[in-house]
Amino acid sequence: MNSQVKNNNLHHVSVELTAEEALALTGVRFNGNPKVEAAARQKVRTAFEKTFDFSHQDKVDYELLK
Repeated sequence: MNSQVKNNNLHHVSVELTAEEALALTGVRFNGNPKVEAAARQKVRTAFEKTFDFSHQDKVDYELLK
């Protein structure tokens, strides 16, 4: 998916991952423990929810789509 940033207000999100979790996010499969990728994704999702307000997500500002 391509996206364009229309402003220079970049936000940074920090997430502490184990080496296995970081590798799982790159596509490496851990057949012995399939929950590694799910745990990593949950950590990233939680960090985003703490950083950004998604309460207005159900509304679309169509002016930004032009």
